[in-house]
Amino acid sequence: MIQVLEISMIVAHGGFEVKMDNIDNSYELADNYSLRGRVFGKLREDILLGKYKDMEELKEVVIGKELGVSRTPVREALRQLELEGLVTIIPNKGAYVTGISDKDVNDIFMIRSYLEGLCAAWACEHITEEQLEEMEESVFLAEFHARKGHFEQVVELDNKFHKLLYHACGSRILSKLLVDYHHYAQKVRKVNLSEEKRAKHSILEHKRIVEAIRNKNAKKAEEYAHDHIMESINRMHLAEAEEE
Repeated sequence: MIQVLEISMIVAHGGFEVKMDNIDNSYELADNYSLRGRVFGKLREDILLGKYKDMEELKEVVIGKELGVSRTPVREALRQLELEGLVTIIPNKGAYVTGISDKDVNDIFMIRSYLEGLCAAWACEHITEEQLEEMEESVFLAEFHARKGHFEQVVELDNKFHKLLYHACGSRILSKLLVDYHHYAQKVRKVNLSEEKRAKHSILEHKRIVEAIRNKNAKKAEEYAHDHIMESINRMHLAEAEEE
């Protein structure tokens, strides 16, 4: 029997570093991290969308049954959520939802507005023709689905537009930061894009950003992208006021 060579390597995933000393268990570890990633993504989405109340307990056994996984990936996902400030783990008691406050949301959008403006400006220099055409296509399709009232598709296309923009900036670091902030904006995006008038405003703003990037006008691209994010939070506040 051929002896499996021992190796020492560092696998970075989600802020954790794991040392693997034997290649035999690498597939098992990879599967565990894949499970952890899926559980983490699902829990983070549910927390950010307001499914859980503030300080509601997240029970490993219950979550494991709901998602069809063992307690191990759930426990690992909860630790990662604690690092992101969305969960508080109290020793010998459990994990509790911390969530994000209204002030947190406003802070996130303020920071994101400047980062996204920078991203759009850099995209003027680094974007490829293929990426630009994909962004234009996402705007076109979003307009079509907004007219039809297909708001779930509009939300998906909004996600696609921003991810294309992030990847087009030419900076892996800036792209990663913006992807993280984009996750925290899920609830606001759903409110902004769940009604035709608000959706049309958002899509028009996307169109202006794309046109500025195509024209290589970094100043305008930065201005339009910054204003787009600030208008998103303004539309959120108006929607909340209308509901009161």
